[in-house]
Amino acid sequence: MKILVINGPNMNMLGIREVNIYGRDTYENLLKLIDQVAHEENIEIQEFQSNHEGDLVDKIQSAYKKVDGIVINPAGYTHTSVAILDALKAVSIPTVEVHISKVSEREDFRQVNFIRSYVIKSFEGYGIEGYKKAIIYLKNYLREQK
Repeated sequence: MKILVINGPNMNMLGIREVNIYGRDTYENLLKLIDQVAHEENIEIQEFQSNHEGDLVDKIQSAYKKVDGIVINPAGYTHTSVAILDALKAVSIPTVEVHISKVSEREDFRQVNFIRSYVIKSFEGYGIEGYKKAIIYLKNYLREQK
């Protein structure tokens, strides 16, 4: 089983930016957690992060027929990117959304979520542990679909 984990803009700044919202875990901590889950769950996981919307779209498109599922944290693009939504729809790969903070309880402009209309499940507000929940959920979903 192959899963692609995609992180959007500023996720590489975890542990530095707005620690009162995102916590003190660094991006390196997140990658270690993902690698640990991959090992424990016997899943091949590829990780990708970019601050550029087009790079995220390109990565989603390049996953077509190459991965079984996607876990995505589009970060700020959650609220603005029809392009990322369209790319997910185009490849039609089962996708789970994850957010470190509880986005649904934050600023008004964050209440727009283009991605949520497509994904099979969303996890928010669990810190980096939300990635573990998202990966395991997606693994179980993919197994049930076979």
